[in-house]
Amino acid sequence: MMRLQELRNQRYRDLNLRIRITQSEISTSRTVVTTALPVLMFRLISQKTHVSLSRLFLRGQWRAFSKGAGFRGTQRVKRLSSHVALFTALAGLTYILGPGREISLIKNDAAKHSKRRHVSATEVIRHNKEDDCWVVIDGYVYDVTAFIDQHPGGSAVIRGNAGKDVSALFSALHPPDVIQKYIPETQRLGPLEDQMPSDRICSPPAIGETVEDIQRKEELRQKLLDLNSLLNLYDFEYLASQILANQAWAYYSSASDDEFTYRENHAAYHRIFFKPRVLVNVKNVDISTEMLGFKVSVPFYVSATALVKLGNPEEGEKDIARGCGQGEHKCPQMISTFASCSLQEIVEAAPSKEQIQWLQLYVNTNRSATESLLREAETLGLRAIFLTVDTPASGRREKDMKLKFISSNAPQNARAAKNKSSRGASQALASFIDPTLTWEDVAELKTKTNLPVVIKGVQCVEDVLKAAEIGVDGVVISNHGGRQLDFSRAPLEVLADTMPILKEKHLDDKLEVFIDGGVRRGTDILKALCLGAKGVGLGRPFLYANSCYGKDGVEKAISMLAEELQCSMRLLGAKSIKELGPELLDVTGLKNRSIEIPGDSLCNTVYQKPDFARFVEK
Repeated sequence: MMRLQELRNQRYRDLNLRIRITQSEISTSRTVVTTALPVLMFRLISQKTHVSLSRLFLRGQWRAFSKGAGFRGTQRVKRLSSHVALFTALAGLTYILGPGREISLIKNDAAKHSKRRHVSATEVIRHNKEDDCWVVIDGYVYDVTAFIDQHPGGSAVIRGNAGKDVSALFSALHPPDVIQKYIPETQRLGPLEDQMPSDRICSPPAIGETVEDIQRKEELRQKLLDLNSLLNLYDFEYLASQILANQAWAYYSSASDDEFTYRENHAAYHRIFFKPRVLVNVKNVDISTEMLGFKVSVPFYVSATALVKLGNPEEGEKDIARGCGQGEHKCPQMISTFASCSLQEIVEAAPSKEQIQWLQLYVNTNRSATESLLREAETLGLRAIFLTVDTPASGRREKDMKLKFISSNAPQNARAAKNKSSRGASQALASFIDPTLTWEDVAELKTKTNLPVVIKGVQCVEDVLKAAEIGVDGVVISNHGGRQLDFSRAPLEVLADTMPILKEKHLDDKLEVFIDGGVRRGTDILKALCLGAKGVGLGRPFLYANSCYGKDGVEKAISMLAEELQCSMRLLGAKSIKELGPELLDVTGLKNRSIEIPGDSLCNTVYQKPDFARFVEK
C-alpha cells in the first residue's frame, strides 16, 4: 500500500507539473504541448497506479489540457457577492471523492503572484501547527491559520493536514476563483520552490473503500451501457449506486433518522389512482406550461442540490445546466447556494436562452452577504429566488454522518477536534445558515430584490396561507427530500389538503404552488398537476443521471419524464396541462398510510420483477 501511495503521489506531481504551464509558454509551444501530453498520459496509464488518470486519457481529457487549459491564463473575475463559495469549497473537504475520481483541473492563476519569493518544501512542513498552519494548493503556498476555526466542516480536517500539499483535497469541489476572492493577499505566500515529500502530499481519500472497491467501480463505469438502453429514472439510480464513491452515494441518498419520510414521499403517490376519460381526441398533447410568468416546455424542474461535483467532478452543476438546455425540452434549473461551481459558471454553461434558471437561497448569518448574492443573481439574469426555510438545523442524516472525512494520518493535536467533528457534510454546510430566520425576515427580503420570491420548504396548510398573506410569489411544498424532520408528512398529502382551501379563500391565483419529493415517474408528476401544483421538482434523479452520464444523462432524464407524461396524459384523456384537475383522481386512499391486504400467492409467484439496466462487456 505504501508503494501504491508513493506512485500515486508521483503521478499526481507529474500531472500538476505539466498542467502548470504559463500562457506565454503555451503561445510559443502549442505543438509541443499537444504532442507531449498524450505521451505523458500514456506513460501514466501504463503504470496502472491511478485509475482516475486512465479515465482522463480514455475520455480524451488531454485534448482539453492542450487546447484550453493553458490559454485561460490570468482571468479577471467579478467579485462574488457572498462567502458562499468559500464555505462550500472548504466544507467540501469533508466530502471529496476517492481515488477513483478525476483530479480537478481547476486553477487559481489569478490568485497567484509569481513575483513573490519561492517557498521551500522544508519551510512549508515547519508550519504544521494549529496556530501556524500553511498548506500547498496547486503549487502555491497559503497561510490558512486564521481560517481554521471558521471552517464549517470542522477544524480537524485543516489541522490534520497542516504543512502539506492539499491540492487533491481542495480541488475536488471548489469554484475556480475561490482563493482569489477569499484568501487575503497577505496570506498568499508564494510559489512552492521544490516538490513536497510524498508523505506530505494528500491523496484523495477512499472512505470506507478498498483499492479493489475503487477498481471495481471504475471497471463498471467503463461498462455503462448506451443511454438509449435506459428506460426510466430507476436505471440511473441503480447504476449510480454501483459506481459512485461511498461518500458521494451516502451524501446524495441519505435522509434523516430512520428515513421513513424519505420512503413515504414516494409511497404517497401510490395511494392515488386515476379516473381516465375516454373518447377524447388526444392526437396532440401539449405538456408546456407557465411558471412565475415564464413559458416553459415541461411542467417539472431540476431542484437544487448541493455538491454536485461529488458525482461529476469535472463539470458538476454546469453539466446539469447544459443538459437542461441542449435537448428538445428545456427544463428549468434551480441552482443551490451550496453549488460546487460558481453561479456565474453555471449560468454561462447554459446552452439555450430559452431555459430558465432560478437561485435557491439559504439566508446567511451575515445578511449583507445574502443581499450581495441577490444582486449577483439579478445581474446574471436568474428569474426567481427560491428561499429555503426548512433548515434552521440540519436533519440527522446518519449515512452521511458515518462517512464523514477524517484524515487517517492526522497529528496528535488534531485528535480532540476529530472527536468533535462527526457531523458529516450536510451538517457542516448547515452551519452556514441563519437559524433565526422569521416571517418578518422573509417580508424584508422581498424588498431587497426585484425577482419573484418563492418560499421553499412549507409543510402545512397554515404556512401556505401565511405565505399568501405576506405576498410572496409562490411556495414549494417540500420536506427537503426527507432529509430534515423524519415523520413529516409527504408533500403530496399537504398539497391535496392545501389547494381546496386556497380556492375556497380565493387565493389560488395569488401565489403559485410547487411541490417536490419522491417523484420518479411521469404519472407522479401528472398526479401532482391534477391536484393543482404549478410545477414539480426532482433532485436526486438528476444527480444520478449527471453522475453517470453528465449532461447527456440529464437530457435523457428530462426526455424520459416528458415521454412518460405525454403518454399518461393521452391515456387519461387530457390534451394540455390546463385540462388537468382533481376530478381526474381518486384520492380516497391517500391518507391510508398502512393497509393490510390478503396476499395473492399465485400472482406473487408468477410475477416477474422488472430488471434494472445491466452493465455490458465491451
